[in-house]
Amino acid sequence: MAPKRPGRAGAFPKPVEGPAPTTPDPSELYAALDLGTNSCRMLIAQPKGSQFHVVDSFSKSVQLGLGLERTDRLSRSSMTRTIQALRICQQKLKRHKVSRMRLVATEACRRAKNAREFIRQVKRETGLGLEIIQPEEEARLAVISCAPLVSTKTEQLLVVDIGGGSTELVWIDLSRVPRLERPRAIMRLHAGFHTQDSIFPAAKVVDWISVPLGVATLRDQFRDVTDDAARYALMSWYFEENLAEFAPYKDEQAREGFQIVGTSGTVTTVAASHLGLRRYDRTKVDGLRMTSDQIDKVIRGYLQLGPEGRRRDPRIGQDRQALIMSGSAILQALLRCWPTDRLSVADRGLREGLLYSQMSADGVLEDGPF
Repeated sequence: MAPKRPGRAGAFPKPVEGPAPTTPDPSELYAALDLGTNSCRMLIAQPKGSQFHVVDSFSKSVQLGLGLERTDRLSRSSMTRTIQALRICQQKLKRHKVSRMRLVATEACRRAKNAREFIRQVKRETGLGLEIIQPEEEARLAVISCAPLVSTKTEQLLVVDIGGGSTELVWIDLSRVPRLERPRAIMRLHAGFHTQDSIFPAAKVVDWISVPLGVATLRDQFRDVTDDAARYALMSWYFEENLAEFAPYKDEQAREGFQIVGTSGTVTTVAASHLGLRRYDRTKVDGLRMTSDQIDKVIRGYLQLGPEGRRRDPRIGQDRQALIMSGSAILQALLRCWPTDRLSVADRGLREGLLYSQMSADGVLEDGPF
């Protein structure tokens, strides 16, 4: 399938803080649910100044897209698993009396022939109204969630969101935006990639692409290759081939002014492995900067471990071991295309973008970094 296309961390405080200290007023709560190809994830949060506090959360691997590459349909077992997870989300929403929410589905539901039937079944069995969002909105929401990690020194920014069924890349030119305004300019993209604001300095979206290959779909493409190292090499080569049309700036960027921000379970897992964490710690991972040499070392270690070793590794775990090599193949392909020593790790993504977008539209965030 051809790619779809259209014609030091902490530039300000991190957006996701600890749980709110007191029971929040339900009228202040917002929810964001991201149903992807592999996972179902939800956040419930309340505005707090120019940021937000997370009140409750949910995350589960449901493998909604399992078998989709072969049949173009969501399987009965995948839909059953997903609806069971969505029932838990519905209970949390009901318990917290949340009325403002966006519940979205992405690549698996964009591609499946029976997606509309599945959406109706979800509504019938859980009462939740899922909307299938298009690749541009998915990319835009991932970008604004990463705004806090954009350095004021960054002139060319590449945001990469590696999902289960697709990978979104957005290239943004910040060279005409005053340094201190650059994170704010990213945040203002919540109104759209092509919105021009005459009052504020604008971040220019040079190009973006949605490649219909994520950690689950890329793995499924090469499931029949038995040799671990050969499968990894083929996956990385194949993903790079799918990037052929996305080259806003073909020349290597000056390292001082170029930044890649990566948001995905793959990127955070690689970061946790680099840090040697026995238990995942978001405060140590989110905003971490890694060099390409450090990333290469982690990936070489994954290959040396082999499938069984990766399954036993506490930083990977049984759920992710089947996906970590396809995600690593995508990540390494990106670093071949755009060599950099400024890859920033983002433990945030579509859910945070959904929350920011809702809160910004309602005007409930104080005038701060955005």
